[in-house]
Amino acid sequence: MNWKKLGKELEQHVMTGISYMIPIVIAGAVLMAISRVGASFYGINNIWDAQWAKSANAVIQFLHTDDGWGGTALGLMFPIISAYIAYSVADKGGIAPGIIGGTLVASMNAGFLGALASGLIAGYTVKFLVAHIHLPEAAKSVLPVFIVPVVGSFITLFLIQYVIGVPFAGINTGLAAWLKGMTGTNRVLLAAIIGGMVGFDLGGPVNKAAVTTAMALLTSGVYDPNTAAQVAIIIPPLGLGLATMINKRKFSPELQEAGNASLVMGLIGVSEGAIPFAIESPLKVIPANMIGSALGGAIAVGLGAVNRAPISGFYGWFAVEKWWIYIFAILVGTLTVTALTLLFRKNVTVTTEETATTTEDADATYFSEDQWEN
Repeated sequence: MNWKKLGKELEQHVMTGISYMIPIVIAGAVLMAISRVGASFYGINNIWDAQWAKSANAVIQFLHTDDGWGGTALGLMFPIISAYIAYSVADKGGIAPGIIGGTLVASMNAGFLGALASGLIAGYTVKFLVAHIHLPEAAKSVLPVFIVPVVGSFITLFLIQYVIGVPFAGINTGLAAWLKGMTGTNRVLLAAIIGGMVGFDLGGPVNKAAVTTAMALLTSGVYDPNTAAQVAIIIPPLGLGLATMINKRKFSPELQEAGNASLVMGLIGVSEGAIPFAIESPLKVIPANMIGSALGGAIAVGLGAVNRAPISGFYGWFAVEKWWIYIFAILVGTLTVTALTLLFRKNVTVTTEETATTTEDADATYFSEDQWEN
């Protein structure tokens, strides 16, 4: 067995599941942010509480309902990631067993690891069934609409219920308790590690591993990892974009344009805005991103900011507990990336088209010394 190839395949399947899950999570988180920001204008900090469903104020009632919509969307996190991991493994046939298995994982509190396992079990079970069940031509339609979803779901559910569910639920509960029990230096160190991971590859596997795990821990009431991750997501694009505005001479025209886009992408919570800079000069950009992101995450968590929703963009900042500290952490991390970037970059010498044209004309007009002699 080629373990390297298998590892690559598993990574691809997991990343597919994550990519399909993220829009669902963002939609739910934004809905919740709208309700909580709106509720803050009425002095309400627990709009999710059932008491507000019977409020005499229709706006407060709606904000409570809207928060419930967001919670419903976030509740789809584990079924969706399980379904689309299975889809990546076995195509459409994996979706039904994957989503059913993911729902059981959520109900058993088996956490993010349980959802990953559910998707892989469902996908490879379906793949095995399709490869090894051969029916007569007249009965082939029975395989995708009956045998695959029923047998695939049964095997997936059986293995989750009786094999992996309880151990993974124990791991999830133990991890949540351990993280909640962290205090002082340990909390800050954890936040710095998560921030550094997020800033490392800007939406790549390391980044997504940190962000997705942090988001999954929200369902267990663990908020520090998410707070650090959401701060760190936006620091690299903001820091690099700001650097291009402060000193354009250190960047090519192409990177100056990328800097404008990077600022916008940072504000809406897209770390990939910093990718052009990392590609152009990885040894200078990646360490600066990691340091700034780690510092920002550590400050936010260390000073008590709490982000309970997986939102990094500006539209969610004021829904954060102690939002002024949260914004301060973003500012410090951003300025750190900007300062380190400008410190280690040299001015760029750009050859203008006019100079290049003049040189080409000169080369075309005059003979070389050897040509004259000949």
